[in-house]
Amino acid sequence: MHREGPPPEHVPVVIVGAGPTGLTAAIMLARRGVECVVLERFAEPYPLPRAVHFDDEVFRILAGLGLAAGLREISRPAPGMQLVDPALRPLATFTRDPVGPHGFPQANMFHQPDLERVLRAALRELPRARLRSGIQVYAVEQPPSGPALVRYRSAAGDGVLTAAAVLGCDGANSLVRAAIGTGWEDLGFTQEWLVVDAVSAEPLDVYDGVQQVCDPVTAATFMRVTPGRYRWEFLLRQPVDARERMRPWLRGAAPEIVREAAYTFRGAVAGRWRDRRVFLLGDAAHLTPPFIGQGMCAGIRDAANLTWKLAMVLTGDAEERLLTTYESERKPYARSMIRTAVLVGRLMTGGPVPRRLLRTVSRLPGVERRATTIVRPVLRRGPLVGRGGGRLCPAALDPVLGAGFALHSPGTPEALLIRPDRVVAAAGRRADPRMLAAAGIRISGL
Repeated sequence: MHREGPPPEHVPVVIVGAGPTGLTAAIMLARRGVECVVLERFAEPYPLPRAVHFDDEVFRILAGLGLAAGLREISRPAPGMQLVDPALRPLATFTRDPVGPHGFPQANMFHQPDLERVLRAALRELPRARLRSGIQVYAVEQPPSGPALVRYRSAAGDGVLTAAAVLGCDGANSLVRAAIGTGWEDLGFTQEWLVVDAVSAEPLDVYDGVQQVCDPVTAATFMRVTPGRYRWEFLLRQPVDARERMRPWLRGAAPEIVREAAYTFRGAVAGRWRDRRVFLLGDAAHLTPPFIGQGMCAGIRDAANLTWKLAMVLTGDAEERLLTTYESERKPYARSMIRTAVLVGRLMTGGPVPRRLLRTVSRLPGVERRATTIVRPVLRRGPLVGRGGGRLCPAALDPVLGAGFALHSPGTPEALLIRPDRVVAAAGRRADPRMLAAAGIRISGL
């Protein structure tokens, strides 16, 4: 029997999905004074490992939310990555710095349930954010006028939320993406892989970072995640006996397998990331093969890009056209990152010629540095990015900026430090506000 739910409740922002991207977006919005609710279909956090890596930029983003101590407790720095042959002989080694350009270790391994506990604990401390679990969203609608409608089912019955904005952080099979009627742009990579997670009471005698086995038939990835936790990924060109394929790393050890699941690794971006009041973030907007460990990282970058803009629009400090910069900045960046991951995947499965090429190229000057920064392409010119493109401002500015943001003019010492109500220019120089006005940001007191 159909049970009528309560009358619609209005929340400025509804976030669908309580993975790392959705939780991060909620924390960022609440810290900027925007009330939001996260709707999660599962009653309890997912207990098994999924994402296992974040980089120094993501560490910096989350540290800016006051989470640095918690992240250090649940993660460990990884020394780098090796590309190896089927006998685990190195073809190329790329080391990671213990302190990268963003002030944190360049590569960090972690257990996703631990990260989600840190994020949920931070969310509970914010009165403007709520997490509602056991809520199945089944429709997102946008009437010609007025707020968006989010329809859901729960144990208490059906209900409706109205919202000024809806963030779809609900993964690769996103209902929110379907609701805005957009499909995938295929970036030309689809492979079936077997993912195996295991735990061992005794440490395995293995390389401490990530190993990519480069072979067209037996391609694999191995990594030590956190103490006692390990992951293998095996290309499924033929049936795979997981224990047999794990044998080169085990040396007689017998870890306990806690998960063994087949996945389709795919490279794709959504055709549109926004429809009026509805936005896509994370795997709802892009699918990244895991070879460079950037899937979850990209979703957190999405949240960092969108939330300050959305907060400024909802509080009246910017015009709605500022929100167009979310897709124009993030989509080309995500596409470039995915193509990098696809390239690494093809090198892993390309046979002896790519292996010989790897040995040669890895010895060239500057290759290692380039390999460790390739996931940070320059932002294209746009309303908030001037000639020559743009990158994140130096980490040293973070204590000064707080929850603000910065625009840096290449070739000059000037940096704009923006607050919703004023502009401050470095070295006492007044900043030209025309770029901000063109993007729809309202700045008073100039």
